[in-house]
Amino acid sequence: MGDDIPELLDPFAGGGAIPLEGERLGLKSHAYDLNPVAVMINKAMIEIPPRYQGLPPVNPDSRDTKNMGEWDRSQGLAEDVKHYGQWMKEEAFKRIGHLYPKVKLDNGEEATPIAWIWARTVKCPNPACGAEVPLMKTLDLSTKKGKEVYVELEYHGGKPEFHVISGKSDSAGTVNRKGATCPHCGQAIDFGYIRDKSRNEEITSSMVAVVAEGKKGRLYLNPDSYQINTATLEKPEDYPRGELAYYPGHLNTKIYGLDEFHKLFTNRQLTALTTFSDLVQEAQKKAEQDAITAGLPDDGIGLSEGGTGAKAYGEAVAVYLAFLVDKLADYHSNLCSWHSSMQSIRNVFGRQAIPMVWDYAEANPFRNSAGSLENMLNWLFKAIEKLPKEDRVGEASQFNAEEDCGLRNVMVSTDPPYYDNIGYADLSDFFYVWMRRSLKKIYPDLFRTMLVPKAEELIATPYRHHNSKEEAKVFFEEGMSRTCEQIFKYAREDVPVTIYYAYKQSDADVNGTASSGWETMLNAIIHAGFSITGTWPMRTEMSNRQVASGTNALASSIVLVCRKRQEEAPEIQRRQFMMELRRTMRNALPKLQESNIAPVDMAQSAIGPGMAVFSKYKGILESDGTKMSVRTALQLINKEIDAFFNEQGEDYDAVTRFCVDLYSQYGFNDVKFGEADTLARAKNTSVGYVESQGDVDSAKGIVHLVDRKDLTKEVDPSGNLWRFAQQLTRAMADEGIEGAATLYNKALPALQDKVRDLVYRLFSIADQKGWNNEAFAYNTLIQSWPDIVDRAARMKTAVAAEKLFDDALMAK
Repeated sequence: MGDDIPELLDPFAGGGAIPLEGERLGLKSHAYDLNPVAVMINKAMIEIPPRYQGLPPVNPDSRDTKNMGEWDRSQGLAEDVKHYGQWMKEEAFKRIGHLYPKVKLDNGEEATPIAWIWARTVKCPNPACGAEVPLMKTLDLSTKKGKEVYVELEYHGGKPEFHVISGKSDSAGTVNRKGATCPHCGQAIDFGYIRDKSRNEEITSSMVAVVAEGKKGRLYLNPDSYQINTATLEKPEDYPRGELAYYPGHLNTKIYGLDEFHKLFTNRQLTALTTFSDLVQEAQKKAEQDAITAGLPDDGIGLSEGGTGAKAYGEAVAVYLAFLVDKLADYHSNLCSWHSSMQSIRNVFGRQAIPMVWDYAEANPFRNSAGSLENMLNWLFKAIEKLPKEDRVGEASQFNAEEDCGLRNVMVSTDPPYYDNIGYADLSDFFYVWMRRSLKKIYPDLFRTMLVPKAEELIATPYRHHNSKEEAKVFFEEGMSRTCEQIFKYAREDVPVTIYYAYKQSDADVNGTASSGWETMLNAIIHAGFSITGTWPMRTEMSNRQVASGTNALASSIVLVCRKRQEEAPEIQRRQFMMELRRTMRNALPKLQESNIAPVDMAQSAIGPGMAVFSKYKGILESDGTKMSVRTALQLINKEIDAFFNEQGEDYDAVTRFCVDLYSQYGFNDVKFGEADTLARAKNTSVGYVESQGDVDSAKGIVHLVDRKDLTKEVDPSGNLWRFAQQLTRAMADEGIEGAATLYNKALPALQDKVRDLVYRLFSIADQKGWNNEAFAYNTLIQSWPDIVDRAARMKTAVAAEKLFDDALMAK
């Protein structure tokens, strides 16, 4: 390549990680996306900052705090965003601060509220009762050890009164997954009734408690009429309009009557957010005037026209302050819940969905706790300040990936939509309606529509296709094929295309297991003319994200490295393909294990080596002369994975082979003695012997594996592999890395060397059977494996050093 530095294109730019990394490496990035919110994120990272690299801030308070050359990267811009954001806070408090009053304490002092806890209420359907039922998942306000607080319900004239009590609650909430229960009469209330009442706007809200700042932590106080009345006000006039979609599993609020965006906010929250949004535009004008005073050209050219003068600078500040309002919306909605153990507010988007919430928390934007403007502003300041120095101005544009953008001979790297996993457009409307309100005059073309464009969005959502999965699949596959054909036009011959993909879905039929998400993506790539020349897993997901907490969620994306397939690539027979596939997979799978790929990621990580074989040929011919499909290839790849793990068990001890076989068929459930005995004899052992070792229980003609929690805690250094794997899994769950490492050191190397492979196999069994808790336990153990082995080695070293020291003392 020499001095020919390629430009970088990401046709699905999304959150902008790839274009930003390209800029950091000195490439000119082109970030394209259909979604205006994504386009704005990319503009804020790669297009706007390079225009003002190294410039000092324009606000009068910061302008002269450093010399001209001491402002590096986007530090001056960050300083201005912080300054005008702080001005917004102060100005907003003058206008609406009275809506967030202090609360009076019993000792006559005042405390500042940080949150108000509310519960939606519905009338009890029992004609003899008719009481208002507060819909609360829990009565606990704080579950922090030693600081437990809950609310107690009392009824007066059919209306609930809430009393804050110190201590642990002995009562459950009033609503669960099945419905609600009236605490007044005990009447069961189904969700159908609640939905009907909610759609008819017959659901109200009651203030449950006030959370305030105390000298020694959180104060939980009974609501009084002043706090309730202050929160009761009319909607502001100019709030954002827009209808919410109904996307099952992702957006469910519509069935409860929350069918427009303004209904996701209390009137006080709408008043606050519209006030802050108005102030974005006022801050823009202040920043423009200060920029003129600071010496920037008063040329009247805005950002959308490529300006770099005072007007564009004021608009740049407004762009970042619009993100501030968006972030506030995430914490100022009636879908924000109260986190009783953390004693703070949960934001709406704990995962990529907008779920219904019954009891919610309303934050105080003027304090310094979770959800406050101060917190959001600090995060925004740090993000802008840390943006890399960019030598080239990037480009972010709204563009449909299926159409020809005109670029040629460029590097392409992208992270495309994951089939039907996420409804990007529907979810981003939550932010778009506020962003549009703040920025539509700056980017009129980008914000010309009321909501985010959806018809062309490339995801396989059945609800947009007459609820037909097949129509959605065809839409995605055809669209992705057109996109990959465009990428083929753009891509350089000497630079590979890299595609990030993460999808976990198994579709089973008589021929085996495949994945619709992978099938459609791989079809598109291969049919466009690419071959997959390399793959590797990359850890892209945080383990503490809500969707990963206690689940077997994918932790990695797979990077598919693609090059244009040679025109003279041959066709081969199925038999030749199977021989090469087996050889390739036998080499690749041990390397993936040695790399400590999490079991939950193994299946998708192993797709790469197999598809590398499949895609390098013009076609694989079946016995009838037809070409092998991608789906068939995926099924054959998955069979090779299963065969590999099964073969690993051939040198296990007899007890382990029996226990694994029993587990794969019955789990820890009961099985008739005769069936268990047949399995045992096939493994050259007996139920009686395995029982004597403590691995199964047998009584009255029934046999079952001993649950790991009931296994002995003593490790037999040369015992069976099954028991050691179960003991390690239990130790990891109960005692963490320290406990697992201690146990690991008690086994001989013969057990230590094989146990990880067995745990991989046990995960595979549990995952295929849908035993989520089992699969999660094994996955957690493998993910922690390097730390366990490292800790075990350090323990041994410490013991050896202590022994040397003791021997030296004895010698004296």
